[in-house]
Amino acid sequence: MSGLTHFDAQGQAHMVDVASKAATHRVAVARGRIEMLPATFALIQSGSVKKGDVLGIARIAAIQAAKKTSDLIPLCHPLALTRVAVDFALEDGPTPAVACSVTVETVGPTGVEMEALTAVNVALLTVYDMCKAVDRGMTITDVKLLEKHGGKSGSYRAT
Repeated sequence: MSGLTHFDAQGQAHMVDVASKAATHRVAVARGRIEMLPATFALIQSGSVKKGDVLGIARIAAIQAAKKTSDLIPLCHPLALTRVAVDFALEDGPTPAVACSVTVETVGPTGVEMEALTAVNVALLTVYDMCKAVDRGMTITDVKLLEKHGGKSGSYRAT
């Protein structure tokens, strides 16, 4: 199982020991989209979804999700996050969508990629939950890590 850090020499799952790793400034950015019907997009754009402010609630859900990632992903370390920024873009086009990008930062011995990815997914799931009464065919797509910085492995940018 070489290269997979969450398995020991016997192939058993374990939480990676980060005690000897240097605390550095770490940043991760993730992004995803939720595609929907034009009528659903119009409701979000106009702010007239009956359940309330879809993007405002999704923003809070993303922040909560970033903070709770270690409760959801079994081998993630609990982290003291220093910043969670959530941005939405309304993409009007042939397939209307809401795009969500999340930037997560910490100063610590391990990265925040999982926190950023979890936050994006929960934000998009919240959009789905808020709008499912009018559009059960929404599709969450293109969730991925865009970039990460800090730590021994250095920087990564998606191509």
